[in-house]
Amino acid sequence: MKQIWYAVCLLTGSLLYSIHAPAQTTTSGALLAQMSQASQTLDYEYAYVLVSKLGVDSLCYRHVVIDKQRLAQLLQMDGPRREIVQRNGEISYFEPRLEPFTLLGDHIVDSLPSIVYANFERLAHFYDFISVGRARIADRLCEVVRVVARDGTRFSYIVWIDTTTKLPLRVDLLDRDGEALEQFRVIAFNADKQVENTMAGLEKVTLPPQLALPVSTTADFDWSVNWLPAGVTEASRSRRTLPGINEPIEARLYTDGLFSFSVNVGQATTGNGERLIRTGRRTIHTEHRGSREITVVGELPPVTAKRIADAVVFKAQS
Repeated sequence: MKQIWYAVCLLTGSLLYSIHAPAQTTTSGALLAQMSQASQTLDYEYAYVLVSKLGVDSLCYRHVVIDKQRLAQLLQMDGPRREIVQRNGEISYFEPRLEPFTLLGDHIVDSLPSIVYANFERLAHFYDFISVGRARIADRLCEVVRVVARDGTRFSYIVWIDTTTKLPLRVDLLDRDGEALEQFRVIAFNADKQVENTMAGLEKVTLPPQLALPVSTTADFDWSVNWLPAGVTEASRSRRTLPGINEPIEARLYTDGLFSFSVNVGQATTGNGERLIRTGRRTIHTEHRGSREITVVGELPPVTAKRIADAVVFKAQS
């Protein structure tokens, strides 16, 4: 079940205003783009903590480029050894009591802030990038940038970027009230060729077989979503039968390039009314519409998830 959860995850604050916002957005957007470039091209090693509503995890992340080949490794430092390895477009998982498996992807998505890999040129159309000064993290001077959706329907980020390497040393995810949902914070790091020596063995290691994803079919649905936050587009759609569920589930995956969520429609089961589950950055909102059940799952404030579910329209209703 955990393998399927990994596969699904892979597929799957108050606003600040300034009269200088347009100029800040341009300058800060360039800095964020440099952060993304540095994160994918430099040789470096992080020791960091990830703080969330679920607890505190201590991790180590290494990244190198050797002969145009991207190699990365994520290690859980406490408890049972958990390791994720990337070699170019292959991401391999090594978990206690599970058979190792490989998924395809551009980067490791687990326990790393997704904003690091965002397309900031695209995001600039519906997010503000606001410089809020400088601060020290891990004994390094950093530029601090806040990333806020202009329509106020999403979470926001504050990013601390090392002035020398342009690597992110701290990333806070905030809800719409400014409460911290998640914090990525580097305790120590080094960015030199010594990391390459540590990672060289991954170049030729045999990776586990690729995980077979559940079979899905693409089809036209008899429903659509009449409202979405600015900049959000449909990334994919599928109809599949999940393990333990005999009825097919129709799903549309949406993203704005920073946050992702899915809208799922199936036959209504037991229970009526609305249900809401929120765990840190993830919200699950479920409601019934006649014989159909609508579930919105993803990185959204609860009020936005409900608004999206309410905007689902079936053809018979239009």
